[in-house]
Order: sequence, then C-alpha cells, then structure tokens
Amino acid sequence: MTWGLFQILMISFFHLIELSSQKETRFVYENFRSQDNLYLDGSATVLPSGLLQLTNALHHQMAHVFYKESIGLSSSKPLSFSTHFVCALVPQPGAEGGHGMAFVVSPSMDFSHAESTRYLGIFNVSKNGSPSSHVLAVELDTIWNPDFEDIDHNHVGIDVNSPLSVGIASASYYSDIKGKNESINLLIGNPLQVWVDYEGNMLNVSMAPCEVQKPSRPLLSQHINLSDIFPNRRLFVGFSAATGTAISYQYILSWSFSTSRGSLQRLDISRLPEVPHPRSEHKNLSPLFIVLLGFLAIMGLCTLTGMYIFRRSKYAEVTEAWEEEFGAHRFSYKSLYKATKGFNKDGFLGRGGFGEVYRGNLFSNREIAVKRMSHDGDQGVKQFVAEVVSMRCLKHRNLVPLLGYCRRKHEFLLVSEYMPNGSLDEHLFDYQKPVLSWPQRLVIVKGIASALCYLHTGADQVVLHRDIKASNIMLDADFNGRLGDFGMASFHDHGGFSDSTCAVGTIGYMAPDILHMGASTRTDVYAFGVFMVEVACGRRPVEPQLQLEKRILIEWVCDCWKRGSLLDATDPRLRGKFLSDEVEMVMKLGLLCSNTVPESRPTMEQVVLYLNKNLPLPDFSPYTVGISNHSSVLIDAASLVASRSWSAASSANNSP
Repeated sequence: MTWGLFQILMISFFHLIELSSQKETRFVYENFRSQDNLYLDGSATVLPSGLLQLTNALHHQMAHVFYKESIGLSSSKPLSFSTHFVCALVPQPGAEGGHGMAFVVSPSMDFSHAESTRYLGIFNVSKNGSPSSHVLAVELDTIWNPDFEDIDHNHVGIDVNSPLSVGIASASYYSDIKGKNESINLLIGNPLQVWVDYEGNMLNVSMAPCEVQKPSRPLLSQHINLSDIFPNRRLFVGFSAATGTAISYQYILSWSFSTSRGSLQRLDISRLPEVPHPRSEHKNLSPLFIVLLGFLAIMGLCTLTGMYIFRRSKYAEVTEAWEEEFGAHRFSYKSLYKATKGFNKDGFLGRGGFGEVYRGNLFSNREIAVKRMSHDGDQGVKQFVAEVVSMRCLKHRNLVPLLGYCRRKHEFLLVSEYMPNGSLDEHLFDYQKPVLSWPQRLVIVKGIASALCYLHTGADQVVLHRDIKASNIMLDADFNGRLGDFGMASFHDHGGFSDSTCAVGTIGYMAPDILHMGASTRTDVYAFGVFMVEVACGRRPVEPQLQLEKRILIEWVCDCWKRGSLLDATDPRLRGKFLSDEVEMVMKLGLLCSNTVPESRPTMEQVVLYLNKNLPLPDFSPYTVGISNHSSVLIDAASLVASRSWSAASSANNSP
C-alpha cells in the first residue's frame, strides 16, 4: 500500500514539472505608460501619452521593442501563439512615407547586426536568407523593392529568415458585411488592428480598421513549421522598424499576446491613446511679423543660393550611360565625404598606382575603404569602368568585395569592404609588423590561387587581373588573402581571346610574352608564380641595391636550387619554423609558373591541385628551358614601361 502511494506521488510530481514547463505566457498592454518587462532599443521610446514610438523623422535609424521574458514553449507541446496589436504608420506632410515595421519572433533580442532601410532593422546582406538567422517576421511594408519581389508599396508579408516574403498580399481586410476584401492604406496615419495566429503549423495574419471586428477570413494563411525555424524554443516576441532616406513615424498603441489562442485578452479599442500627426498648416501670423519674415527670407535666400551653388559644386557628380547597363550600387559623394570625414589624413590607408585609399564609416557603422582616383582622360575612365564592371558580378571569398562607386567631376571613387590587416606587402617587408607564420602564408597563397582560378574559369567571362602582386593582396580580420585592385583588369568570353594587346603590369611580375602577344591567363599565371616565390622568400622580385647575383629574385632562387640549397632562399624571419617540403613545393611551383616559355606554365586549375597536393608536381630542374635567365625579361619590361611613360608624357604635352 505504501509503495503504491509512493508511485502515485512520483507520477504527480513529474506531471507538475511537465505542466510548469508548459506554463502559458500571456500579457496585455492597453498603453505603454508602464514599461514593465519591455526591452527598448535604438530609437524606440514611450511618449507621455502612453504611445510606444518606434521611429521618428530621422533618417537611417532602427528600433526594436521586445517582451523581456521568453515565451518558453515546451518541447513536448506543439508551438502555438496569438497576438493582437494596434499600430499606426504616419508619414510626414507632403511625403510618400518611409519603410515599414514588423512583428518579430526570434530566439534573441540582439539585432545589432541588422541593417536599416529595406531590411526593416531585422536582416542584413550577409545573412539574408540564411537558416542561421532564426527569424519569423510579419511585415507591414510601405516601400516597393523589386529585389525582394514586392508586389507593391502597400503590402503585408510573412518573412522567414529573409525579407523575401514566403507569403505576401496587398494590405486589405475581408468585410463580413460586404462579403469582399476592402483595401487599406497602411500610411493613412490612422490606427490599424493586426492579428497574428499560429496553430497546427498554420500562420494566419488578419488586419482591419479600428472600428471593424476581426474578419472571419485572414488576409494571409501560410503553412510554416516553426520547429524547423526555431530548434531552440526559448523565443522572444516584439517589434522592429527602420527608416532610410524615406521616413515615417511608426507607433504601437496597444498589444496583447498569449501562447494559448483561446486565452488572448481583448484590447479595449475605445481607450486607445491618440496618434499625433505632424502639422502641415501654419498658424496665423501678424502683418509686422510677415514683413519681417519676408525681409529675412530674401536675405536668407541670397545666402542659401550662394551656399547651394558652392555645395553643388563641391558635391557635383557625373552620370554616364554605362552605369544604367551595369547597375552597380552608386554612393553619393556627400555620403562618402562624410564617411571619411572629408578624406581626413587620419583615415589615410595608403597610395596605390591609381590613387589614394581612405578608411571610412557609413551611417550603418559599416567600415569601408574608399579608393579616390583622379580623372586621367579616356584611360582613367577605362580603368575605373573596368574595376566597377569586373567586380560587380564577381563573388568569391578571396576577392575584395566591391560595395559601390561614385563619380564626381574629375574624380572616381570605389567603395569596398575594409580589410583591417592592410595589404600583404606591408607584412612581408615592413619589419615593424609581426612576422607572418608559414601556415598563414600558405593559406594566403592557396586563397589567391583559388580566386585566380575562379577569375579564369569560374566567372561568367574570363577575367584577366593583369596586376597580381603582394601590394594588391589585402588581408581580412582572419589574415585570409583577398585579391583586389581590378583597375587593369580585362575580360572576354570563354573560348575566346582577349582583345587587349596593351602590355600593362608591374616590372618583375610581367611575363615576356605580354610584350608581344598581350595579356592572357598565362601572363596572370606568370605573375602568380613570382608572387609565390616572393611570399616564401620575403623579398621583392627586383632589388637593385643588392649584389648582382641577388638582384633578380627568380634567378637567385634558381641559383640556390642549382647549388642544392633551395631552402637558403627562405625568408630568414621565419627562423626555420616551416615544413621543408611545403616551402620547396611553393618555390618550385612558383618557378614553374614563371617559366619564360608560356606553353610550359600550368593553368590555375592545375596550380590549385598542386597546392592542395591533389596532383604531384611534374619533373623539372633549374636547368629546364625557361626556368632561369630572367634578366632579359626584366630589361624588355623596363624598356616597355619607359616607352609607355614617354608616350603618355608626349600625349599630355600635345593635348590642347
């Protein structure tokens, strides 16, 4: 009898534990004067009237409001919840309105990674569509964005891990009286009711004006398994909103939520706080004040006209037909000027062959690098267009991402992602910087090989970089190599040939065949070979100040190999901390790629296989034809560069 009683007590005990884990979450805010259990972030604030204001009249801001306690759904009980809230989206007088807002379900209240404008303060470019986002949102969107397949500028959408809605409909409600859908203008400024119900893997969204009861038919019904989106059932609910260049005021007037549909508390619509509307009319003014105002207006107009002319000249930009064809993102000069604090010397990163590079911060706290290039006639335009067009459609983890561009008067500006560890040549040749270990160098070499293989074979067209060298390799936060500076790039169809016969590049990296046949994938391979030897040896390709036998890096490495002491050429700063077979493989592969006979060079696909040890190196020696004797190559390259400089100077002197 005692044992039976004990069993009953234990069963009851575990049942109570199970019930406590399924505790219902329920709350209601008739207004927000009491902010208990609310987390406010960004521009979100509570007005004295009890209105919860998400955004105001400021550009590029985000707001988040969450109920602080997680709704804590049980793993043994199907997910379900219901919410009812009243909101208002109020445009500024005379404006078309801004970006919308959304009801959000997420395992975290931290959206510091999100972006404003079209991402509604929820998503960003890098995680757009990623299952790791773990976000469900019901958006009230007042901007038409074709990138996200929006149907209009006044719609409701269901978003799962992406602003590309899985369910979407123009804002409307089903009128039970008329038996049809009635459209709703989200930006009318009047309070609107929204219901979101989830039960049995079905998400229903309904909306209606405040004077109308909940419609019998939902606006959206979408089959969604939230268990797939949220493997961790510790979830938070709330709201997100954002503004961009377009703005509007976004308010939440009241809010009710429950994890049990039947126990959702009703909102008292009759007691809603009043929604403020920005005034567009002027108060009556006295005649004296009007006269004074008119005088000041004339004086101010003259001043403003002068300032406008000055500022327009300062920020004037140029637009050309090719921009419409290629459609890369264009930044305003003003935004880049502000991001770099007027191209302040404190943000100066360095000077390259085509201009100066500055560090900047965009309004979204995103760090950028801005390359500022001078207009140099048609050639300058070609180099600028080449870089924009090349990088617009190239996506590879070892390429520097191009974010956009700007053209102003006689300047070109390219905006790319900021690489916090600078360029590779700084770490190889600046003895003030920490020494790159051999594993780091090998990862960089493999990464650039992969990027170059992609340019030659993986992109829509064959892309010739034509200026591969250590100073054009950038290092990200994890010291991964990123190939950048596509100012000399050219491209052609697969199976075709480059129409670029102009020999360009940097002395020491220029293949001999480029002087006679122009650029090709083989000339890129040659430059990459020199680059590999440069990384292993920690020396520049040409150093005139050294002894004659050491001046040309490739020949010196060949001489070391001939003496049976190839490892003597290794960077002394490595202090022997490397795997000998890896260093020898990289040096020999570098010599093979920089063979003066073009047909003897491997393709970049083969180079990647060699580096990953998926293919053994072919048999060759330092005495193999084309491996050594690079002196004549450098002499020809130097002569070509000198003749190009003389021709450019003559053209400039003869130009009107």
